[in-house]
Amino acid sequence: MARPEPSSDASDFAVDARGRPAIRRYSSNERSTHWLTALCFIALALSGLALFHPALFWLTALFGGGPWTRILHPFVGVLMFVLFMALVVRFARHNHLDANDRRWLAQPGDVLRNREERLPPVGRYNAGQKLLFWALLVAMGVMLLTGLAIWRAYFSAWFPVSLVRLASLLHAFFAFLMIVAIVVHVYAAIWIKGSIRAMTLGSVSYAWARRHHAAWYGEVVERERRADKHGNAGAPPARGAP
Repeated sequence: MARPEPSSDASDFAVDARGRPAIRRYSSNERSTHWLTALCFIALALSGLALFHPALFWLTALFGGGPWTRILHPFVGVLMFVLFMALVVRFARHNHLDANDRRWLAQPGDVLRNREERLPPVGRYNAGQKLLFWALLVAMGVMLLTGLAIWRAYFSAWFPVSLVRLASLLHAFFAFLMIVAIVVHVYAAIWIKGSIRAMTLGSVSYAWARRHHAAWYGEVVERERRADKHGNAGAPPARGAP
């Protein structure tokens, strides 16, 4: 029998800090890109607030004063967009909504009460995470375009004043939406114990995956069994239990 093609997710087999079998959820490159994006977002949120209202101008001290804040803000914004697009390329295929996601969204009571046994099996990401992913992509796209339109040093002179003013309003509005979305993202990561560990250490336990992402857990275990069956080097024996 022909040997199967190696899975793009062959790296999901890992061990935790205690040497126990675990599932690799994020690679080191994915984690570093995520945290660099997060740092850019924090810098942009603080510098943007400093430029948004005089009462918050004191925040410019974090960036070396008002002129430096105005200089750095757009460059960091472009950097964050590039970093986020690297994540989009990697994770877009895992974020398409399906029938189970629509059922998940139709049961908000069970979601909020953590009654996961009543919910449909969740893949690598649940419907809430998927919607957040696409919302952030749209928001960042709008903020990039509006940010270029109001970037006085290079681009704003190319546009009529009325368009620059509209771009300023849209930029502020979508910045607010992004801040709200990231607050929800952080809250959800804290709420689901183990999520932050996945993005810091890269792996999760089999029990965590089976409880919170049952469909993804099933896919990983099946890949693991196939790898073991065909004798792929480096893959641990199949473990259908945590």
